[in-house]
Amino acid sequence: MTAESTAATRPRNRKQLIVEAAGQVFSERGYHAASMEEIAAAVGISAAALYRHFPNKYALFAECADVMVDRLAAVVDESAADSTLDDVLTAIIRVTVAHRSSGGLYRWEARYLEQDDRRKLRTKFGQVISRVSEMVQREHPREDDGLRAVAALGAIGSVTMHHTSIAQRRIEELLLASALGVITVDPGAAAGSAESVELPAQPVPRTRRAEILAAAIPLFARDGFANVTNVQIAQAVGLAPSAIYRHYPGKVDILAAACLQAAGLLAQAVDRSLHQAGDPREAVIALAAAYVAYSFEHNALTSVAEAEIAGLPADLQRPLILAQREHIAVWEQQLRTARPDLDPRQARLLTHAGFGVVVEAGRALRWEDTPGHRDAVTALVTGALTI
Repeated sequence: MTAESTAATRPRNRKQLIVEAAGQVFSERGYHAASMEEIAAAVGISAAALYRHFPNKYALFAECADVMVDRLAAVVDESAADSTLDDVLTAIIRVTVAHRSSGGLYRWEARYLEQDDRRKLRTKFGQVISRVSEMVQREHPREDDGLRAVAALGAIGSVTMHHTSIAQRRIEELLLASALGVITVDPGAAAGSAESVELPAQPVPRTRRAEILAAAIPLFARDGFANVTNVQIAQAVGLAPSAIYRHYPGKVDILAAACLQAAGLLAQAVDRSLHQAGDPREAVIALAAAYVAYSFEHNALTSVAEAEIAGLPADLQRPLILAQREHIAVWEQQLRTARPDLDPRQARLLTHAGFGVVVEAGRALRWEDTPGHRDAVTALVTGALTI
């Protein structure tokens, strides 16, 4: 085959195809677990051809992060001067849904960006938030317009974090209703909810194994699992690095234990909250309040469990995925009791929207754990569920 014929068969949008495939692989496998060979195979090219477009995996990863934010910024910037909030949110939803499989790298994987690249990403996304905040303030004025805008975008972005299959038009309708529910929610809808939540306490480390786990969780949360070494964990506990192996076969087993602990604490919190509910709507609010309280109180543990599960081997993932499914099934059941108009898939999609609200609103509040913050985020979650 001549050079001319090879060039003729090479798609002109190959770089775009690479970025799309890479975004999906990074979202599903995590930055460190993904390989250039795997990405090249997904595009249908050789690794050598991939390196002609990107010099290394990090350069490709940074490009993926930039592309999605640029798409969101573009639809916001291109909106007409007389566009309504509904118009802008609908445009954001369509972009997010269209690139659903590759958008998930933002929520957790972006922490692996270098400082300058992370700052650029934050600035670009901040511009999107500012534009939405302005429209929220104009159409639904209140002091917390910024928080409501961030939470609404969290509800929309949640669709990148799960695989629930629904017709695209219905997804767009549900996400728009959820985002508007967040924006128009009564701030007093969950007042006092924080006071009614009784969370299980995180176990006090009384053994060496428990001490290792307690020391590892904040390190994983701060630096990312792949960047933490057994030497760092051992130093935090006051052990020689070799002593770690007496308690855990490897670092990945510490991560699995952290994720299992998170799942157990959350299951206990849910059980306690539902016992106090008097009717279906109260049950959903109680469930939301418990999830919010758990997320604030055990933030490091939660972020590790959510961010790092994709990096676990299949045998260690299995019990965690089962626990996740059981938790979501509780939400689905309670939400459908409160809203009989929803089918199971629609209820699951809205449940994930509520989770997205907690993540983004919690970050916006810097996870400062106060009763007022818990109540505010609980109200935003109930808005996202449109109950």
